This record gives sequence, C-alpha cells and structure tokens, in this order.
Amino acid sequence: MKKIITTLLMICALAMNVWSALPAVQLKDINGKPVNTAKISNDGKPIIISFWATWCKPCIRELKAIHELYPEWQDETGVRIIIVSIDDAQNAQKVKPLVDGLGWEYEVLLDPNGDFKRAMNVQAVPHVFVIDGKGNIIHNHSGYTDGSEQELYELIKK
Repeated sequence: MKKIITTLLMICALAMNVWSALPAVQLKDINGKPVNTAKISNDGKPIIISFWATWCKPCIRELKAIHELYPEWQDETGVRIIIVSIDDAQNAQKVKPLVDGLGWEYEVLLDPNGDFKRAMNVQAVPHVFVIDGKGNIIHNHSGYTDGSEQELYELIKK
C-alpha cells in the first residue's frame, strides 16, 4: 500500500510539473528575433508574463503602473517582465511605437496568431502569469484593478 501511495504521489508531482512548464511556441520579439517560449528563464529568479493588446485600456493602465515600480522590483528580486502582445498581424505594427512612446523597458514578444495565448489558455487580456525561479507557474489572473500590482510584488518577493 505504501508503494502505491508513493507511486501516485510521484505521478501527481510529474503531472503538476508538466502543466506548470511553459509550452514551446515560436514567437518573435519586438525586433523580429525568434524566441522559443519554452526556453524563457531568469537564472532562478521570478518572471512575470503579461498578455496585453494595444487596444486594451486596462492592459495599458496595468503596464504603466508596473513600469513605475519595475526598477525597484528588479533591484530587490531580479524579476524579469515579458509582455506578450496579442495584437493581430494588422495591428502588430502599433506595438513598437506604443512601447517606445511610453518608455517601457519590458521585453516584448509578438503573438499575432494567438498561438502562445491559446497554449497558456488565456481567454481575455490583461492576463498575467507569475513564474517562480524553477519555471513553475505559481499565480495567474486576468483583468486589472488599480493597485493589483502590489499583489504581484508580494508574489515575486516570495
């Protein structure tokens, strides 16, 4: 009986790791460089991945709020923030001017076909994932309310 329970626990642990790992999707960054999402890492430090769109006002508000705190977050936790635009191919040309105009220093990936969005089961934007230093998704939420960036900060400090 003890062996059966141990085996079941190991199977559950393996299944949890399979579900928590980032799926392998080939995207491009804002400069056209290819990026395999399964290889996203941060040397054992946390990562925030935020799905957004240029037409999404709550997305812009959230990313502006985080941008103000990002240098402090990086100093304290080493967090890496990656924002994934879900703008379609027609609107993808608006991403770089918007990011540059707002002075955002995020890493920007483009998902014009929604492949990564679907693989991460994102239904609506903004949608944020917090990934621990081991590559496990420890938190995700959609929508934005003023001040929710503090919840993200508490999560990345852990």
